Amino acid sequence: MNRMVHTKPPITEHRNQFFVTLMTLLDRFYQGDKIALSKIISCVENQSPGYRKVLAQLYPKAGKGYRIGFTGPPGAGKSTVVDKLTSFLVKQNQRVGIIAVDPTSPFTGGALLGDRIRMQDLTNLEGVFIRSMATRGSYGGLATTTKEVSIVMDAFGKDYILIETVGVGQVELDVVNACDTTVVILVPESGDSIQAMKAGLMEIADIFVVNKSDREGASRIVTELDMILDIRRKKGEWEYPVVPTEAVNNKGIDLLLSKIYDHKEFITSHKILEEHRKNQIKGDIKKILELKVREMVDERILNSLDVDKIAEKVFRCEEDPYSVVEKVLKQIRITNSE
Repeated sequence: MNRMVHTKPPITEHRNQFFVTLMTLLDRFYQGDKIALSKIISCVENQSPGYRKVLAQLYPKAGKGYRIGFTGPPGAGKSTVVDKLTSFLVKQNQRVGIIAVDPTSPFTGGALLGDRIRMQDLTNLEGVFIRSMATRGSYGGLATTTKEVSIVMDAFGKDYILIETVGVGQVELDVVNACDTTVVILVPESGDSIQAMKAGLMEIADIFVVNKSDREGASRIVTELDMILDIRRKKGEWEYPVVPTEAVNNKGIDLLLSKIYDHKEFITSHKILEEHRKNQIKGDIKKILELKVREMVDERILNSLDVDKIAEKVFRCEEDPYSVVEKVLKQIRITNSE
C-alpha cells in the first residue's frame, strides 16, 4: 500500500504566493477597500516580508495628504481634541485618517487601545479611518513605522492624517519629522509653561492649545505662553497662536481648525512646507539605509562570526572590541575587492 508523502512546498513558492496576495490586496486598496487598507497597514506595521515593495508601490501616490501631529503631556485631552477636530473636518467633506500611538502592552506587545475606544463614535463617520499603533519600545512618542503608515493612508486618499503621540511627556520630538503642522496641547495643570519651554517640547510647536480652559489657572498659562512666544513671533512672520479650548464641550475647536488652515497656507505660500518635506525625505532615506545596513550586518557578518568566542577573548583581555570590529571590516573590504 502506497503512502502519501507530504512535503513542504519550496520557500520560493511561499514567497510567490505571498506576493500574489499582496498584489490582490493592492488592487482592492486602489478600489477604496477599507479591509485592504487595514491589512496593508498591518503588513507595514509588522514589517512583514515584502512590506518595502508595497511602500515602493504606494509612495508615488502619496504626498497630497496633510499630516498634523498632536503631542503633549498625558491627560491633556489629546484624544478628545482629535475626536472633535475630526468631526469638523468631516463636515467640510475632508477624508481623515487617524493614527493613535498607544503604549505597548507588556503582555501581548500590542497597543493598549485606549484611544481607539475613546474615538469609537468616529468610526461611523464617512471617510474616517482610525488605527491604533503600539510603540513597541520606540522612543520619541511615535511607533517605529508611524511615518510609513501615514504614507499608506495618504496613498489611500486621506486629505488629513492626524497623528496623536503616546503622551510620554517632553521627549516626543519625532512628531516633527512625521508631520507638517505640530500642535502641542497643554492644560492649566501642566505646570509652569516656562519650564516646559526649557524642556524642549514647546520649541517644536506651530500651534499651542490650552485645553480644559474652564479650569482655574487657564488664563494665566495662556498669558505666560503669549509672553514667551512674543520672542519667537519677532523672528518670523508666523504668529504661533495660543488657542484655549474645552474639547469635551466642543469649544474652541473651530478656532483651532482655522489656525491649522492658516499655518498650512502660510508654510505652503512661503515654500516652508516644500523645504520641510525635502528634509523629511532626507531623513527617510537615512532611516531606510540604516535599517538595510543593520540587516546586512546581521545576515552577512554577525551570522558568520563566533561572537561567543570573541566575547570570551575580550573578557580575558586578549582582544578589545574596537580592534575586533576593525579586523572584521578590513576582512570585508578584502573580500569585496576580490
